[in-house]
Amino acid sequence: MQIRWFAVRYSTLVQTPEIPNPEPLMKRIGLLSDTHSHLDESIFQYFEECDEIWHAGDIGSQEVVDKLQAFRPLRAVYGNIDDQPMRQQFPEDLRFDCEGVDVFMTHIGGYPGRYNQRVRAIIQQNPPRLFICGHSHILKVMPDKKYGLLHINPGAAGQQGFHQVKTIVRFTLEEGNIKDLQVVELGAR
Repeated sequence: MQIRWFAVRYSTLVQTPEIPNPEPLMKRIGLLSDTHSHLDESIFQYFEECDEIWHAGDIGSQEVVDKLQAFRPLRAVYGNIDDQPMRQQFPEDLRFDCEGVDVFMTHIGGYPGRYNQRVRAIIQQNPPRLFICGHSHILKVMPDKKYGLLHINPGAAGQQGFHQVKTIVRFTLEEGNIKDLQVVELGAR
């Protein structure tokens, strides 16, 4: 421990320990959606440096949930193909703060300029900084200048659907900022 000396009123010396600056708060996030009961094992390699895993719905099976939860803390919403037990375990919508970023995640939501009616009302009333959804199986990362948010749809990580390539997304949240976003292609479905 380093000690600093400083002069106080009337030249009295007081000894105080130096308090190191805390590390900036930051989290690395692994984002996926539409696994439809299929979990590509390479996901664990790509999410190795992630602090949390977020799933934007259509999980498909408890086995997928169990594997993800055993690997990292999991935040998830249910999707339209998820059964009643999955809907009891996860909400339709998640709204939370992570490292100073207001996050809103749901499965069916649309994208900037084409939000579905339910999500548009939520965003109009209280826009998040980060809006995440799945459902379309179409990878999208785009800003919404009207509401001052970033929209991310990680595409689909499962085998079912019309997508040609399985995709996931990684990014960092730090002190209210979204940065270091990467799209990972897992290969053909």
